[in-house]
Amino acid sequence: MNKEFIKGIKTAIPVTLGYLPIGLAFGILASQQGLSPVDIFFMSLLVYAGSAQFIASAMLASGSAYITIIVTTFLINLRHLLMSASMSPYLKHISSPLLTLISIGITDETYAAGYAETATGKASPYFYLGLYGLSHIIWIMSTVLGSIVGSHIANPEKWGLDFALSAMFIGLLFMQIKDRKDIFVAISSGVLSVALAYFMKNNFNIITATIVAAFIGVCLEK
Repeated sequence: MNKEFIKGIKTAIPVTLGYLPIGLAFGILASQQGLSPVDIFFMSLLVYAGSAQFIASAMLASGSAYITIIVTTFLINLRHLLMSASMSPYLKHISSPLLTLISIGITDETYAAGYAETATGKASPYFYLGLYGLSHIIWIMSTVLGSIVGSHIANPEKWGLDFALSAMFIGLLFMQIKDRKDIFVAISSGVLSVALAYFMKNNFNIITATIVAAFIGVCLEK
């Protein structure tokens, strides 16, 4: 078997260990929110973004407008644009069709796990096939398994599973806060989102607060 593929598989192991609990939690919650195992399978296959899937599932359950769900998901996943841009200088030796397939597998975790190999400028497509392929498969399996288990759990809130998304975002937030400007932007976005919730429907308060907070952050950096 190709050595680069094996290297990718080994690199994916820590990622898959993290995907298992989050994937199970998503599957359980999504099933409680009305999504079937088939729905969850295709969402994990085609969307493949943990935070976006948590939010999209909750918004579907709450009856949010489709355009709101699409825009919210787009904004949440916009960081992948920066990730792929930072990788592109090191992947010029890989053909465009293969780069298209590679881009599908970029997540926060796979990006972090594979960046050291990417930065060498010699990463093989087989490496990404192993890393991204195994990670994606485990994510799909864990979410579908969670959906099957979720149908037998009457009260997932009892186990704190409804807080999985909030906990994940809190963890990501604290990892990004490094100085007073970050604290100010985080607090501003939260306060603004709550305030706008009284005037805006369909979760547009979240989108607006995100854009305004990002603008404030850019101004503070300048």
